[in-house]
Amino acid sequence: MTQARAQIRVLPDLLISQIAAGEVVERPASVLKELLENALDAGATEITVLLEQGGIARMQVEGDGGGSAEAEMGLALARHATSKIGSLDELEAVRTMGFRGEALASIAAVARVALLSRRPGAPHAFSLRSEGPLTGALEPAARQPGTTVSVEDLYFNTPARRKFLRTEATEFGHCEDVFRRIALARPDVSFLLKHNGRVSAHLRGRAAPEGVADRVAAILGKEFSAASLAVDAEAGALALAGYAGAPQAARSRADAQYFFVNGRYVRDRLLSHAVGEAYADVLHGERQPAYALFLALDPRGVDVNVHPAKTEVRFRDSRAVHQFVYHAVKRALAAVVGEAPVAYAQAAANATGGTALAPAWTPAAPWRQPGLGVEQPVQAYQSLFVPAGSAAVGDYAGPEHAADASPATAPRPLPDTQSSPPLGYALAQLHGVYILAQNEAGLVLVDMHAAHERIVYERMRNALDSGGMQRQQLLVPAMFQAEALDGATAEEQQAALDRLGFEIGPASPTTLAVRAVPAALAGGDVAALARSVLADLREFGATQALAARRDELLSTMACHAAVRANRVLSAPEMNALLREMEDTERAGSCNHGRPTWYQLSMGDLDRLFLRGR
Repeated sequence: MTQARAQIRVLPDLLISQIAAGEVVERPASVLKELLENALDAGATEITVLLEQGGIARMQVEGDGGGSAEAEMGLALARHATSKIGSLDELEAVRTMGFRGEALASIAAVARVALLSRRPGAPHAFSLRSEGPLTGALEPAARQPGTTVSVEDLYFNTPARRKFLRTEATEFGHCEDVFRRIALARPDVSFLLKHNGRVSAHLRGRAAPEGVADRVAAILGKEFSAASLAVDAEAGALALAGYAGAPQAARSRADAQYFFVNGRYVRDRLLSHAVGEAYADVLHGERQPAYALFLALDPRGVDVNVHPAKTEVRFRDSRAVHQFVYHAVKRALAAVVGEAPVAYAQAAANATGGTALAPAWTPAAPWRQPGLGVEQPVQAYQSLFVPAGSAAVGDYAGPEHAADASPATAPRPLPDTQSSPPLGYALAQLHGVYILAQNEAGLVLVDMHAAHERIVYERMRNALDSGGMQRQQLLVPAMFQAEALDGATAEEQQAALDRLGFEIGPASPTTLAVRAVPAALAGGDVAALARSVLADLREFGATQALAARRDELLSTMACHAAVRANRVLSAPEMNALLREMEDTERAGSCNHGRPTWYQLSMGDLDRLFLRGR
């Protein structure tokens, strides 16, 4: 049985507004977002938010902005009535948070709304109340210049929608998230949030740049602020500022990621991907970066009219924006080598009452000081790559030969005539895993495998970016048993292997021979390295492995080549490793996001042993 076709008819105004409300007013937090944006568009410098029962029972937003004149009050609740745009040109270059003229009308369709507003210089304010389709008369009222909007009994006339609301605590949590985002976007504005009569947040406005730092610390916490890296980049009409959290400040969830485009909080896949790519080789596992970033560009270069909630945008030149954001964040992560892990550890130690860590260092010129085992740093460093089994200084001695703390140099004071390099000079090696070094501040602890892995990784990436890896022919080819797929991959991917610095070919129907490897990896386990590279190329293909998967492939190669744990290093080798760390970008963490070194100052050690008490 078919249903009779209904006639086409014009919907009632109230139903039109209620349908629009379904897109705009998803929950109390949606209402709060619209009211806060209106307050900011009106030029408010002080905003107070009062919530009851998570905003379900009542929500009030007070601002000291420009207010509305008597003749405008009635239009404030009308659909598609706004003071923010008046032409297509203005729509294509929107500079305000709101622009559609639907917010108050949609809210009024599903709640009881009261407006109270006064223009500067006006003799008094005016008030107006609305309940669904009914709008009261305009009445004189008392108020300082500015506007107050009260919203009560959300969804009182659409009970089906009200059933979808969550608990008071959940709805307040969503309101608080909106409050934090908007407060973070405008550090120059003071915000006060009260819930059920109790103050939840009080943020005082302050001009940039100090205001941005203060607001970031207030919203994301002091630990993030202490472990964050300043981002400040410009390229033509694009500018990016804000703070990117250090790799060690990453979190298990993506709940501390704030991105703003021309002051508007957005959840944009292109921007998230750009930031994620910048963090790709410094984050450990599934950890998520924390950041508060502000992108500014010509309003005509971004379309904000693509989502009812205005949380998504579309860029006219998306590739240029992606590359700009990626490189800006990447440079910030590389610019303060090693500072981030220490700053994060400092904040964590202070928060827990533990041992504090001294400030870290920034990149410096290479240090070459005679008399402390570093007269031939290059040769000493190259010995780290000598293949196992050869008679060279620093050969792997096996765990049974690894001393608990092998002396590197006789303890001696640092020279008075010259400052020590940032990471100082090696004193000993602990359990074949950690290097203990002395610098001007005190004691430096280095994870030698993690540090060496970063050095090798950066060296290989720079080589690949320059056109290809330098290869080293092996005097004796490394042979390994290979499956048929390995042999086929080696034959099919010869061009990719050549670019990576490998020469791999068949030695027999069941054996492959590695005849050349990247020069930086000659001392590693060549057979295991070749198997890993072939596996990556087979799984992802040459094009993808050398593009989207390039960094992961290089990470695999670097891990195989890095000096292994339980390998005893000589004093020249350890000092050469420290000098290489100082000359390497992002040396504060390995390419898996683990920290490579920490600093303990003399004050920290004195406190640890209760000296002076």
